[in-house]
This record gives sequence, C-alpha cells and structure tokens, in this order.
Amino acid sequence: MTKTVLTVDDSRTIRDMLRVTLSSAGYAVLQAEDGQQGLDMLGDAKPDVIITDINMPRLDGYGFIAGVRAHGDLRAVPILVLSTESDAEKKQRARAAGATGWIVKPFDPAKLVDAVRRVAA
Repeated sequence: MTKTVLTVDDSRTIRDMLRVTLSSAGYAVLQAEDGQQGLDMLGDAKPDVIITDINMPRLDGYGFIAGVRAHGDLRAVPILVLSTESDAEKKQRARAAGATGWIVKPFDPAKLVDAVRRVAA
C-alpha cells in the first residue's frame, strides 16, 4: 500500500523538489502552499507523514503543527519540519507544538527519504 506524504511549503521550488524526491521513492504526495491550506486539506486526506516549513504566510508552521495535533485522528501522524532555520529555540518550539523531527534546508534527497521511511514505519 502506497504511503502518502503531505508537504506544506510556500516555496514552489521546494514543493517541486519534495514532490520529485518523494514520488521517485514511491510515495503519493499531497501539497499545500501554507499552513492554512494544509489544515484545510486534512478534512479530505489523512497522510501517513507530514513535512512542513515554519516561515509561511497566513498560518506558519507552528500554528499548522498545533492545528494538526488538535485533530484527534491525526495526533499520531509524524510531522517533520523542513526549514532554513536551525536555531535550538525554534526547534524546541516546534517539538513543543508536536513536531517529530527537524531537517534543515537545503535537504539531501536520500536523507529526506530515509527520515520519512523511519517515521512512517
């Protein structure tokens, strides 16, 4: 059964890179342009893994993560943060909101797929 990954990032380039990387590894990929669109999509889809940026318009990654965790049936879905940020305080804030892990941009495609496989297992 194909696993589904929801990617949430305001950068079209990053979304395209994530789509190519993950679909090449056999994942179905859903994409949102910001946290609000990501939350809206969760009414119709239940991804196996979520990858989100932090700095986005309308609803940032912290708000998105908190919104996902507020969904009872999505509390256990792994959430990986993919961000240019690497500050320990921001990582801690994301963990406190419910993030599972943190990957710094630019990402290594093989390492990203490996991280997704580990948390989706």
